[in-house]
Amino acid sequence: MSAEVVRAATLVGRTSLPAATESVPRARRYVGELLRKSGMKDPGEAELLVSELVTNAVAHADSVSGGVSVAVFRRGSDFHIEVSDGGSTTSTPQVPVELYEDSEGGRGLWLVRELASSWGWHETESGRVVWFRVAG
Repeated sequence: MSAEVVRAATLVGRTSLPAATESVPRARRYVGELLRKSGMKDPGEAELLVSELVTNAVAHADSVSGGVSVAVFRRGSDFHIEVSDGGSTTSTPQVPVELYEDSEGGRGLWLVRELASSWGWHETESGRVVWFRVAG
């Protein structure tokens, strides 16, 4: 997260999870509960987006032993959600140019781009962070 956002944001919660498929519903529930407690009436879209990002982290990160972490920040009435993992030397987060009906994957970042007010990613010393923002 940029220094400007950090100064203006409040950490609502952070959790670390194993880099495993069973972490996807755990992350979804965790974020949904935090957002509800913070006053968001329907966190369904944010839950969906965090599910997509944790799925991507589990599937694409080089270092599964490092796990996945999810952090939720509040800035005014908006929420900034980050999913961190060990990063990848062979892939970068990309929204597909075309979506195919019979494709079994590849829609996660497309959904993030379409539903979040903004999104992005950056490398860190320990891996990669993919984030999105939603209105509260």
